[in-house]
Amino acid sequence: MPTLDARTRAGLPDSAFAYIDSKGRRRLPINDRAHVKNALSRFNQTTFEDEPARDRARARLLRAARKYGIVPVGFMTGQLVNLRVRAAARVGEERDLPTGVVTFLLADVEDSTGLLRALGDRYGSMLTDLRRILGAEVRACDGRVVDIRADELFAVFKRAPDALRAAVGIQRTTLGRTWPRNASIRIRIGLHTGRPKLTESGYVGLAVHMAARVCDAARGGQILLSHAAHEACAGAKPAGIAFRDIGPHTLQGIPSPEVLFQVEDADPPRL
Repeated sequence: MPTLDARTRAGLPDSAFAYIDSKGRRRLPINDRAHVKNALSRFNQTTFEDEPARDRARARLLRAARKYGIVPVGFMTGQLVNLRVRAAARVGEERDLPTGVVTFLLADVEDSTGLLRALGDRYGSMLTDLRRILGAEVRACDGRVVDIRADELFAVFKRAPDALRAAVGIQRTTLGRTWPRNASIRIRIGLHTGRPKLTESGYVGLAVHMAARVCDAARGGQILLSHAAHEACAGAKPAGIAFRDIGPHTLQGIPSPEVLFQVEDADPPRL
């Protein structure tokens, strides 16, 4: 296979690579038949940012294989095996999720569309950094990430005070960080404590919907708690944290108004 020197590689269009990560790094060249064969053999050794990125790269690579008349039998067999392994891993993760009374933390980015316009090609790298921060804060507080995609986080905690600590940590870290092009990244967070049902497809029940609606009611930079989450956190607040009753709110799909509580942070980051 002819090697690609730096100059030749730089001159190739993006379409000549199966995978381009959020930082613009181009991997798995597919510019000719030999490189497509090489990419097929190296695909499983490549680290992808997430499953959608892996899927896009796989589709691009298979299109290139068809273009050059390559029948990737071994590659497809290997992909089926990997899919089964990842599916088994997800089942194992579901079995490890807490059951009974739990506290959900839902978070998303305020005005993500405006941020996309403002950041342009830097939006992808910002999102990668943000997901890393969200996941790290959840794990540091003994929580589990149920799902994280685009600019949204869904996490679960066995103890409500741990969920509160994670929420405060997320806000302090994101608000205190300097983002690309001095963008203002403001996270909306909602917490709710309830008793959902854990199924093979994840958590279901009113508790999940309540947590989502509490998050929807928040503004960027704000943490809101349902009445149940507020009661579950009583007497176990992090240092410098207080609650303010902001009264009953009508939440979409919830049959009766819900009293919400706003987290007041006495030690916010200095911007």
